[in-house]
Amino acid sequence: MRLSPGKARDVARTLRGMPVEEALKITRFNRMKAAEYIGKTLKSAISNAQVNDKISVDKLYVKSVRIDEGPSLSRYWARARGGASPVSRRTSHISVVLTDEKVAKKKGK
Repeated sequence: MRLSPGKARDVARTLRGMPVEEALKITRFNRMKAAEYIGKTLKSAISNAQVNDKISVDKLYVKSVRIDEGPSLSRYWARARGGASPVSRRTSHISVVLTDEKVAKKKGK
């Protein structure tokens, strides 16, 4: 996804250990761009669990949401007197792991 990993991790951190239905609500009503992409990935994971593993949605919990860095696009920003400053357009890889067992939340720092 064309999204910086640091910004996406803020949304992902809140979803760990939640029931799937509650996590979908959070991604649907959150205003951040990352929430939309994580919501799409979450819906895909739910669909895969239903079709491949025959697990009911009521029993699913979000085990983890991992946001890894993808390849960065290198661009340049025009500057004065013919100069240029580098600009790094970051991308992310989003992966969602679901489980049918209740997950304990980690204590925050």
